[in-house]
Amino acid sequence: MTHTTTRTYDSFTHARAVVTELKAIGLKDDDITVIAHDEHHELDGINATSPDADSNGVANGAGIGGLVGGAAGLLAGLGLMAIPGVGPVVAAGWLATTAAGAATGAVAGAATGGIVSVMTDNGVDRRDAETYAEAVRRGAILISARTEESTELRVLAIMDRNSPSDLTARRAWWESDGWSIHDPAAQPYTREQSQKEMQRWS
Repeated sequence: MTHTTTRTYDSFTHARAVVTELKAIGLKDDDITVIAHDEHHELDGINATSPDADSNGVANGAGIGGLVGGAAGLLAGLGLMAIPGVGPVVAAGWLATTAAGAATGAVAGAATGGIVSVMTDNGVDRRDAETYAEAVRRGAILISARTEESTELRVLAIMDRNSPSDLTARRAWWESDGWSIHDPAAQPYTREQSQKEMQRWS
């Protein structure tokens, strides 16, 4: 039986460590998804040579490129796509390609099904899927792994020891500010809004 384990991260250092460790225990590129916000499409055609992020752990082109794309990246199939309610993202892996309705990770255009429906179709609780999607919209880096039952606990341990976002606290904060569910029609966060959000939780 296949299981889906998902977490979000605020730092490319932590996200990269997760992907590295997942691959070290035998997970294939096709079973790992990384999705990171890119509201200005600055990563189209990037040269992925430096996995650095800025001081707040907020996305920059070299950071995402070094994490998932190009010869220096950890995952094949880096692609630029748009997710309703999240906006432009750079993504690689099964969740992204399924959302885009494409056969490869190098996708462009609008994802018709949306990230929430794809996650719920793969066994993720609806409330959790809404929270993950909103976290990406606000600037977090999503990593999702599709595993067999025999490796699920190892994957969970890897994700949880690399400083994932505390989405319980964040959801409570968002709800106190009027948020309730992920809205596919919502405006994507700007870089400034994403930086402010990440600074709040850094």
